Amino acid sequence: MADPLLFNPRTYDPVHFDPETRRLLRATVDWFEDRGKRRLIEDYRSRAWLADFLAFSAKEGLFATFLTPASAAGGEQDKRWDTARIAALNEIFGFYGLDYWYAWQVTVLGLGPVWQSDNATARARAADLLAQGEVFAFGLSEKSHGADIYSTDMLLEPDSDGAGGFRASGSKYYIGNGNAAGLVSVFGRRTDVEGPDGYVFFAADSRHPAYHLVKNVVDSSKYVSEFRLDDYPVGPDDVLHTGRAAFDAALNTVNVGKFNLCTASIGICEHAMYEAVTHASNRILYGRPVTAFPHVRRELTDAYVRLVGMKLFSDRAVDYFRSAGPDDRRYLLFNPMTKMKVTTEGEKVIDLMWDVIAAKGFEKDTYFAQAAVEIRGLPKLEGTVHVNLALILKFMRNHLLDPAGYAPVPTRLDAADDDFLFRQGPARGLGSVRFHDWRTAYDAYAHVPNVGRFREQADALCEFVTTAAPGEEQSRDLDLLLAVGQLFALVVHGQLILEQARLTGLDEDVLDELFSVLVRDFSAHSVELYGKDSATEEQQSWALGAVRRPVVDDARSARVWERVEALSGTYEMKPYPPGRRSTASTVSAIAAQ
Repeated sequence: MADPLLFNPRTYDPVHFDPETRRLLRATVDWFEDRGKRRLIEDYRSRAWLADFLAFSAKEGLFATFLTPASAAGGEQDKRWDTARIAALNEIFGFYGLDYWYAWQVTVLGLGPVWQSDNATARARAADLLAQGEVFAFGLSEKSHGADIYSTDMLLEPDSDGAGGFRASGSKYYIGNGNAAGLVSVFGRRTDVEGPDGYVFFAADSRHPAYHLVKNVVDSSKYVSEFRLDDYPVGPDDVLHTGRAAFDAALNTVNVGKFNLCTASIGICEHAMYEAVTHASNRILYGRPVTAFPHVRRELTDAYVRLVGMKLFSDRAVDYFRSAGPDDRRYLLFNPMTKMKVTTEGEKVIDLMWDVIAAKGFEKDTYFAQAAVEIRGLPKLEGTVHVNLALILKFMRNHLLDPAGYAPVPTRLDAADDDFLFRQGPARGLGSVRFHDWRTAYDAYAHVPNVGRFREQADALCEFVTTAAPGEEQSRDLDLLLAVGQLFALVVHGQLILEQARLTGLDEDVLDELFSVLVRDFSAHSVELYGKDSATEEQQSWALGAVRRPVVDDARSARVWERVEALSGTYEMKPYPPGRRSTASTVSAIAAQ
């Protein structure tokens, strides 16, 4: 029987979405299943460009339906920017291969500056390109500066005719889809204007003669390009943003795009988990199944509950994204949390399973072999873990100590357009963002032993912030601050997990087992803080005092293990296409319901 908490292609039917979304999600699953596992792996190993996948997307109108906001949809009812269904598609792409997700992800990023722009011509052009099945690219990073948008060597020389055009010259690096994008949103600066007023975002075409593709900088189907513009003509209709608005568009685009990393990570872990549990359950070692060993059960159980936590947090974060507005910017904390915390949890999930399946994880006919590689990339995209931890710290005092009143945010699966994401406004003022009281979520589960134990640690962190927070000199020690950030991230992680658990009626055995893991994590980060070179005696004392032992319940752990063990054999991708039954018949059946 399929586990209702995990994505399983055999039983997947997203009835909570509207009919067209449901059809497209199921059609995407069936397209992958019809290819078969051998073709999936071979395309990954041979670094094949994704032409057939993009042809499928174009035929179905997948990217156009999911990535055209209602304001640019020309009245087509199914087109909208809906974070809930975007998250669902991320998970599917991650489940089958990060290369597919990446082509989609950089299209999301490339569209960000366009949909934030008032340039009606560029918006219409983007909508038309999407309808034709084109992909997009986000030309921000440079070889010398990375994603440091304060420094750019893409220079725009104003045309002498005074008509508002430019000639652009310079190079960009790490630009996904740079080989095929119908539109590349490129960030640069004017040569005649100093400071922030000189920034420009403009639209370029990868097929233009002045656009020179240098190479793919990675050995992968993902085309992560280096390209160069030589005297590229930028007309007034190509200019998306100028001045400070261009700077804000860059950051706000990343705000939208980096959320996608969490659900891609979830999909990777789900597929790998089916393989790992099935393998471990059927392998005999010293006369016993591998899963008979206590350490194996613990590792697989920890992997399972961590994965469940990733899903709960990410699903709840969707609600805050979709309910955001000028007076509610809580998503600005939950977004780097999904990017940093959920993706690093994904690494832990894969590592735990890899410790169990060992050499099997290297075999060329497994999905796990590519999952073990691809899971490493997600914490490093759209800002490193350290960058996002530093961002998270900006919210710590207000979140922990100064709650504000907000109406409860409901589950947001409605077919609505998330238009606020393209009018976020200036990318500043993070320290003034307020939050609802995090304690409410914990109070609702005070009777669950390990939630109560973790709550003790969360309360202790509030004491730390009040009485032993880093002073002015310590605030320059980023190494120490990042350790504090990990502790704060755990409290936020637990909060949204509990909120989603309440909304979905999660089995309390699973929740208790999950929080036993979080108690251990908090203790580990406390010990790490204790050992930091600049930690004061007061901080060291606090750190050791925050260490807790989880509440042990063998019967509870056994019940959760039964859920994990039951995953064995519930999904395995067929090596070869199962015939033409699935796409035609399943999609038609869903559409008819």
